[in-house]
Amino acid sequence: MFNLTFAKDFLLHRLTSKNRHGLHSPFVYRLVDEVIYNYKHNPVYDKIEAERDLLLVDDRQITITDLGAGSHVNNNRQKKISDITRNALKPPKLAKLLYRLAAYTKPTNIVELGTCLGITTLYLQAAAPEAKVYTLEGCPQTAGVAKDVFNRAGVKDINIITGNFDDNLPGVIEGLDKLDFVYIDGNHQRDATLKYFEWCLPKVHEDTMLIFDDIYWSQGMKEAWAQIKAHPQVTATVDLYWIGLVFFKTGQAKEDFKIKV
Repeated sequence: MFNLTFAKDFLLHRLTSKNRHGLHSPFVYRLVDEVIYNYKHNPVYDKIEAERDLLLVDDRQITITDLGAGSHVNNNRQKKISDITRNALKPPKLAKLLYRLAAYTKPTNIVELGTCLGITTLYLQAAAPEAKVYTLEGCPQTAGVAKDVFNRAGVKDINIITGNFDDNLPGVIEGLDKLDFVYIDGNHQRDATLKYFEWCLPKVHEDTMLIFDDIYWSQGMKEAWAQIKAHPQVTATVDLYWIGLVFFKTGQAKEDFKIKV
């Protein structure tokens, strides 16, 4: 049922979304033209994808502690690192897009919910090497693998925080004067997603970008995305199907965009 629903949502998105043409918002047009549709090769990608390649052949097993909505692919508690890499990590195309979004935003801080094995975190850190990066992961053994990946990649300044998001996210937000770039990819449930969104709101500003992953994951996630779009503080959203971008720009007429990717 999930696959059929997901496929229907994807087809509907393709039929109702736009490319860069016909966009009347200069801000969104520039975002689509310069960032989302920028498929130029960047040498930074090669080093990070080499780390992914090492994980793809790592057949060590770890025990998964799942505090969220679980996986649609494999819910066994014992999993091979290679299987997690294949099934749970963001594919290169999406990870590179996240890099470009972070580079475009030029954040001074990045908060990521859902470290997994750390590949996306490496992309975000590389996009804004001067930013303070906080990545939260619920599973201790997964976080341990991510730490090894960061060390192997020679990246020392990523703050990885292990444990329940509900326990750790408020403290991270409290410790920051503002939120520049937040990527929420964990606990894919309606109420949790809306809670994290609400927690972020006091610290958002003109240039904040919030990114929500898997906005079509389930009926609950679709409902959460609809509520986020309707929030009065939100001035623009960009629905890329796999992820949703949220902005708070003053002077931007409130509008929701669906973009083909």
